[in-house]
Amino acid sequence: MTTLPPSAPSAAPVRDSLLWSLSLPLLLGVLLLDLLTPASLAVGTLLCASVAFAALGASRQLTLTLTGLCVGANVLAGALNADRDGLDATTLANRAVSILAVLLVGFLSLRAREARARAARIEEDARQLERERALRALAEAMGGPLGQAEFVDRAAHALRTLTGADHVEIGAVERAYLRAPHALAGTAPGRLDTRLPLDLLTHPVGASDVWAVDGGRVQLARLRRSGTGSGTEEADLLIVIGGPQTPPNLTAEAVRALQPILDRTALLDDLRVQGAQLAERGEVLRDLVYAFSHDLRTPLLANAMNLRAALRGGFGPLPAEYLATLENGLQANEALLDLADQLLLLAKYEADEPDAEPQVVPLREVLLGVLRDLGGRAAERRVTLEPHLEGARVLGQRHDLRRAAQNLLENAVKFSPPGGEVHVTLSAADGEVRLTVQDEGPGVPPARAARLFQRFRGGGAGGGTGLGLYLTRRVAQAHGGNVTYARTGAGRSVFTLTLPAAPEGPRA
Repeated sequence: MTTLPPSAPSAAPVRDSLLWSLSLPLLLGVLLLDLLTPASLAVGTLLCASVAFAALGASRQLTLTLTGLCVGANVLAGALNADRDGLDATTLANRAVSILAVLLVGFLSLRAREARARAARIEEDARQLERERALRALAEAMGGPLGQAEFVDRAAHALRTLTGADHVEIGAVERAYLRAPHALAGTAPGRLDTRLPLDLLTHPVGASDVWAVDGGRVQLARLRRSGTGSGTEEADLLIVIGGPQTPPNLTAEAVRALQPILDRTALLDDLRVQGAQLAERGEVLRDLVYAFSHDLRTPLLANAMNLRAALRGGFGPLPAEYLATLENGLQANEALLDLADQLLLLAKYEADEPDAEPQVVPLREVLLGVLRDLGGRAAERRVTLEPHLEGARVLGQRHDLRRAAQNLLENAVKFSPPGGEVHVTLSAADGEVRLTVQDEGPGVPPARAARLFQRFRGGGAGGGTGLGLYLTRRVAQAHGGNVTYARTGAGRSVFTLTLPAAPEGPRA
């Protein structure tokens, strides 16, 4: 919290000097009168008046000094009067009463001064507390992430609430015109896109952060506004506060509190611009992936049909070497088709596109279909598939779930050694469906296991696109499940896909 400066730092010395000029002549006059009158009149009691004047001063030393001078004057007058008129009990009593009266007035003056100072501190603390409450309310009103447009709008309304002004207008000053970002809180006509008068544009030399024009009826302040990545040039924000005013120092504190918030708005605007640019680039890349994957499938499917026809003898007998080349070409063609399918599915999940209405998917039937498709590849690698499948149903997209399961099984067949076994287990219990794929492959090094399900972070011993396991995780999470990897003590790799079971009962 910024401490406000004293309202009038030179008032106390001026007031004390004035009191000295009044008290000393009074003291000397009473002393002279005491010396010229009989001792029995006790004129010295009037010296209390000089001490009483000290109660109006701001200095404690003034009261003590005047009290001491009045006591001394009483003693001096008593001694001179006694030498002239003689000394008796009544004279001594009167003089003692005069001295005691001076001391009492001096003591009461000190107490009054302390009480006045204490009351002033309490009043100042109350004002400071009220300022802190007002500034805290301002900070709360300006809370949250704000761009410059939101900042200007909130600041105008918050300053109007803080100051109690009739209207508050904020806008960017560019070439003597008030431009956006702009906001007006109140019923006064706005100045957006109008040329500002000279008195609103000129910051008086030596003026503080807040200054007044129009006879004090309008307060002005400026904030420095940084440019954003959108190309906005750096410019000032002009704050115009019209109507009943708060003290300028409170308004200045509020304006200073707004400056760091305004500084952060430029960063947020930059992030928004960059985010929009990234989103646009992401849409372009996604469209390219869609176009590439979709357009790639048509020639690949046609090529696969021709290759199969050739292998079946549709173009006549072919040499064995040529048939082997066709087989290799067909496998490469199927790998490209598989990649195109994965890219299309990945683009859908990365774009968070809404899925079609979920359906009840019999996962056992899906797995049996995947096992049939992988049977030939497993036989070529001399890998045995051992299914243990229970009936289980999940709610979701059949094609996506098939792709997730296919990725796990393809990896298991790919990385299993010749003669190895792949155990595929499907079970359902306690509202959860669990698919476990266990193979005898080399596994994943511990250092890479943590990144196994990230994009382009394939963890096996062979090559690959690095999309399969990542896509499996995205499919699992989209269906409310998860996929994990573990290594058993017998040196087997275990992938486990868990999904929530479909609710009981028919579903369209």
